[in-house]
Amino acid sequence: MTRMAVILAAGQGKRMKSKLYKVLHPVCGKPMVGHVLEAVKGIGCERPVVIVGHGAEAVQQTLGDAAVYALQEQQLGTGHAVLQAAPVIGGAEGVTIVVCGDTPLVSSETLEALIALHEAEGAAATILTAELEQPAGYGRIVRGEDGSVHRIVEQKDCTPEQAAIREINTGTYCFDNRKLFEALGAVTNQNAQGEYYLTDVIGILQGRGERISASVASDPAESIGVNDRIALSEAERLMRLRIARRHQTDGVTIIDPASTYIEADVQIGPDTVLYPGTMLRGATVIGEDCVIGPAADLTDTTVGSGTAIRQSVAESAQLGSDCAVGPFAYLRPGTRLADHVKIGDFVEIKNAEIGAGSKVPHLSYVGDAIVGTGTNIGCGTITANYDGYNKSKTVIGDDAFIGSNSNLIAPVTIGHGAYVVAGSTVTHDVADGAVAIARARQVTKEGYADKLRGRARTKKEAAAKDKTKGGARE
Repeated sequence: MTRMAVILAAGQGKRMKSKLYKVLHPVCGKPMVGHVLEAVKGIGCERPVVIVGHGAEAVQQTLGDAAVYALQEQQLGTGHAVLQAAPVIGGAEGVTIVVCGDTPLVSSETLEALIALHEAEGAAATILTAELEQPAGYGRIVRGEDGSVHRIVEQKDCTPEQAAIREINTGTYCFDNRKLFEALGAVTNQNAQGEYYLTDVIGILQGRGERISASVASDPAESIGVNDRIALSEAERLMRLRIARRHQTDGVTIIDPASTYIEADVQIGPDTVLYPGTMLRGATVIGEDCVIGPAADLTDTTVGSGTAIRQSVAESAQLGSDCAVGPFAYLRPGTRLADHVKIGDFVEIKNAEIGAGSKVPHLSYVGDAIVGTGTNIGCGTITANYDGYNKSKTVIGDDAFIGSNSNLIAPVTIGHGAYVVAGSTVTHDVADGAVAIARARQVTKEGYADKLRGRARTKKEAAAKDKTKGGARE
């Protein structure tokens, strides 16, 4: 049977108090409506229809061609919103999922169970429900003796007995598609708000003798609709824990999931260990047997197996296997580390390729450079790559040795096996196997230290006397 989906994403979201359209607020690195779209695609809805209104262009730009769009120019209620999908799917045979774009925690598994019950019971509509400890504020599900839904009672209309019911309407539904759109044609706006409500479809179908079923979500958190920043943070917290559990199930050790942030699209290999304070964002991919953290922050970064990263930041970088990074390193976009590379404390790498087995142990900047294999770059070395107008490249060959506190003024090439003496400022190419010494000659004056101290002391005393005289004149 054909499966279709309508995602309601036309509301403005005033309670968010934001310039950003509500359903585009991210939860674990992905817009809320993106999570919902992924869930419906996960059950085989190939052409989900996203109902857009406020911020329509922004939603379409974010989701691209992953969905079909229908515009609700005026927000006249949920029933009116679904009706906008009629030109796309109104005449189709099959089942249609209707879900709100601000429910990022709804899962494919739950939607699959919803459809399975819908089909097994031959229902015209099946409501996704949840059982809450504190159901206040939600519409209650009143079931008949056969387990079907007798009615949905809103909080304000509940009797004391109905108010005690813990099963609530989540606002997600499965419909027989033809019956849905036939019933929508009979919905009126004769209510206090003057709107067309999707829930009225339930009563219309019941009046026609149709069965209305209800499927209880296994995780009540999936019912959360995000309408303000408080709900947004709660959805974020729950999604983080869900993501963490998935990786733990796949063989990843997470020392403290509550203090570890993993976005939705991150991939992690088995036997990797994540320490507290770690943040993995975007399209980051971590290999097997890695140690990440504590306090590692990686965005859109690929990490080979066996690599360790401590208290460091990497963005759009590629790291090979068995590398060691940190603590306190910064790998900027364009960084490419081969296998067995060491990047130590307070090292910054930008748009540079570091060859296998090479080391940049501490306090160095390597930017716009190519470094060969087996090369050592000493403490305090920098590649001076920018002259205020242009970026130039530094090339360092295999098995070279760059002494501490060296300045390599690009464009410059240091040959294979070359040696740059500590404290040098290199402005010309260094041939293979050559030694470069580019520093001022040292002059040592025996016994001169006491003379310098005496001069400094006299200068200090004279300054103190001038200050005293000036105070007396005042």
